[in-house]
Amino acid sequence: MSKDYYNILGVEKSASKDDIKKAFRKLAHKYHPDKKNGDESKFKEASEAYSILSDDNKRAEYDTYGQVFGDGGNPFAGGSAAGGGFSGFQGAAGQGFEGVDLGDIFGEFFNGGGQRSRVKRGRDISIDFQISFEESIFGTERKVLLNKTSSCTACEGKGAKKGVTMKKCTTCNGQGSVHETKKTFFGTFTNTIECAACYGAGETPKEKCDKCKGVGVVKKEEEIAIKIPAGIQSGEMIRLSGAGEAIPRGIAGDLYAKVHISTHPTFKREGNDLVMDLNIKLTDALLGSEYTINTLDGKLKLKIPQGASFGEILRIRGKGVPIDTRRRGDILVHLNIKLPAKLSRKVEKLVKEIKEEGI
Repeated sequence: MSKDYYNILGVEKSASKDDIKKAFRKLAHKYHPDKKNGDESKFKEASEAYSILSDDNKRAEYDTYGQVFGDGGNPFAGGSAAGGGFSGFQGAAGQGFEGVDLGDIFGEFFNGGGQRSRVKRGRDISIDFQISFEESIFGTERKVLLNKTSSCTACEGKGAKKGVTMKKCTTCNGQGSVHETKKTFFGTFTNTIECAACYGAGETPKEKCDKCKGVGVVKKEEEIAIKIPAGIQSGEMIRLSGAGEAIPRGIAGDLYAKVHISTHPTFKREGNDLVMDLNIKLTDALLGSEYTINTLDGKLKLKIPQGASFGEILRIRGKGVPIDTRRRGDILVHLNIKLPAKLSRKVEKLVKEIKEEGI
């Protein structure tokens, strides 16, 4: 037999979502198992009704068929709400409990017990910087100055003066966490949070570091060297582990440096090859010649073969982008044959003679 969810919450079928929410809050506060006169079964029943009627799709299905198929059942199935074992709330978060903020109410309650087992980590930092085309091909090193929270060098992040030992934290009795009472409409809950006196470490210095005042971190300007590998592409990220923001009694975040590469007047990159255009004279294309070109490695002589055609590609091996310590890509030279805009009478006569030869 299907349950009458409207009757359970004490609302009419025409009740708005706001009315349903208010009715559930009232019943949840009244029947919560942790309260002196609470009723676990009625609390579960009200929660089940709210999970259905607060969801438009499930409510429409319930109004049509008198029940909800699929996952519309009791959110507490398989778990008990008594004695603080609210496993059902974790499964129910985001499933028909919109607006009630169950995750906010119970999230710290569920996860508070493992404060000292989790390693704290500082924030990551992201920066952008630009390098030249040549630097992207051969690699380089850049130094950046960042104003960030860093580990105290005087005490090596421990917060104590050098040579001074640590002692058990008197605030948390060495546990690294303390209990905090939190009131909600469900009742009063005890939550476990990190101890602010020892930052979760469970111990404090007998004598604090003068520089960081026992915190272990300080805000300062720090110069960081970033090694840029050869052959890096524009838009690539370089990650420096531990170069981000430091945090007391935890590990520092990472630094992410995004590389932007300036354009080159001559070369463009295609994979591991460098591509360039070379304008040559018509006579050099017909008879062959030799041109001096500027490469990233310096000046180089390039032989133009006799009878070179427009758009022909000449390859200079081993002068492109480094692939590894032993190999490099090539330079690809696209030939453009420059034709004269005007011909002198002498040149015109010679061209006509060449034309008569059938060339």
